[in-house]
Amino acid sequence: MLAGRYLRSRRRDAGVSVIAGFSFVGIMLGVAALIIVMSVMNGFRGELLTRILGVNGHVIMLPIDQPLRDYDEVTKRIAAVPGVDFAMPLVQGQVLASGAGTSNTGALVKGVRGADLDELAPVSENIRQGTLAEFDTGGGVAIGIRLAEALGLRLNDNITLISPEGDVTPLGTTPRVKAYPVTAIFEIGLSEYDAAYVYMPLSEAQLFFNQDDQVQSIEMFVDDPDAVRALQPKVEAAAGRPNYTVTWQDQNASFFSALEVERNVMFIILTLIILVAALNIISGLFMLVKDKGRDIAILRTMGATRGAVMRVFLITGASIGLAGTFAGLVLGVLFGLNIENIRQFFSWLSGTVLFNPEFYFLSRLPAEIDPTEVVLVVAMAVGLSFLATILPSWQASRLDPVEALRYE
Repeated sequence: MLAGRYLRSRRRDAGVSVIAGFSFVGIMLGVAALIIVMSVMNGFRGELLTRILGVNGHVIMLPIDQPLRDYDEVTKRIAAVPGVDFAMPLVQGQVLASGAGTSNTGALVKGVRGADLDELAPVSENIRQGTLAEFDTGGGVAIGIRLAEALGLRLNDNITLISPEGDVTPLGTTPRVKAYPVTAIFEIGLSEYDAAYVYMPLSEAQLFFNQDDQVQSIEMFVDDPDAVRALQPKVEAAAGRPNYTVTWQDQNASFFSALEVERNVMFIILTLIILVAALNIISGLFMLVKDKGRDIAILRTMGATRGAVMRVFLITGASIGLAGTFAGLVLGVLFGLNIENIRQFFSWLSGTVLFNPEFYFLSRLPAEIDPTEVVLVVAMAVGLSFLATILPSWQASRLDPVEALRYE
């Protein structure tokens, strides 16, 4: 009851109430910002990991000394290794792609079998136009939606591919130029891939890149991407030929390490908001103790113990922290669950494209709320709020009735 009366604003205690209000808002915004930012960072990592690993092998086997002509048998042996979901032979190369107009851009051609392309869920489950039904025999290619937009291509239009690794003539190597009909347009959701990937039938890619009856590598997709290093020796042994393997962790180590560092730094920076709000609680309680010196003296005279006085001010400060934390929790979770709708609203309101996929890789703003992290943020905010109340509450409890009157 006493703590509640001290929290309610009166003209005489207006300064204390203003500080308490700022403390409440600071903790609320700090908790909400932490939950939102951590959720978006988790969403970024999850989306990037899912999409990058969804179209690129978790383990890549490359041949040593001998060309990989026996890729059918090697692929079957590798696919039989426990923990390997499926394996696919691959031919790939950089090309210059152009459409019907004068525009052109660089692209990455990946030659795969039709059955293997069906296994790549980010591609096969996100076909926007066309079909992959006759991919092996149709003589066409599947391209990303952003590549189609950049070149002005539609379904069944021809895309011209130019490879520097062409025919060898007495005058040197001439670039290979060939046009293919676009039989499918996909949208992986990762703008870098949608703007560059071209999937071609394996047999056609072998001819286009001068890889007759051989492939450059075999990519494997495993059940547990985080445990790929344990599978490396088994895969190399199952291949039955000189080879070496590279994992997705080796290829993307710096990228995901940078994301983790950024995530940790953002956590530390935003924690400072909560810390500043907790310091406001300390200053507000010190002012409250000074203003309530006569009240403390009367309470002690009436028989209140030091512990009772301390509890009054502990509850006063902790109530601000608990209320701010709860409000921040609700605000942060609501924002996290509706972050994409909020982005679209502000894009409509401002008339500009917020979170442009050309710069941020993904075509939508992801958010993944981790309950463990939410509990950690709430516990930290509540803990800081309680710690902030200890010193002023202890000072209030140490005042005896005679000394307390001096504050008036």
